[in-house]
Amino acid sequence: MTSHEIISLLPYSSPFLFVDSIEKVDDNSITGIYTFKNDEYFYQGHFENFPVTPGVILTETMAQIGVVCLGIYLSKEIISDNNSLKIAMTSTQVDFLHPVFPGEKVTVISEKVYFRFGKLKCNVHMLNAKGAVVCKGLISGMIK
Repeated sequence: MTSHEIISLLPYSSPFLFVDSIEKVDDNSITGIYTFKNDEYFYQGHFENFPVTPGVILTETMAQIGVVCLGIYLSKEIISDNNSLKIAMTSTQVDFLHPVFPGEKVTVISEKVYFRFGKLKCNVHMLNAKGAVVCKGLISGMIK
């Protein structure tokens, strides 16, 4: 399954799609990229005159790349573009270390802890363009 095929199967669209590309994927990990556009809807009113990406959006970005994209790849034998993909986040534990500002490009790296019975648990971290970890944690989800 190619990166483009994985992204095409995501059940999201703009303005709630936070995956630009997948750089690497295998049975144990995934690396993906997203650049937060200067005019994203969530910057309006979030820290007026000093926009910062909300933690819930950072978590969502990590989940979309680190759990959903990896889950699609791991489920490639049973998923086709004719199937209806069902996804639910089941738990998160994320630590936020640095802010992410409009226009910043981030890299999400996820390593599988386990995948069984449709539940995927991953150690996920997000890096800024300087290579600093901006947030990290454990994210789990169900994929059917």
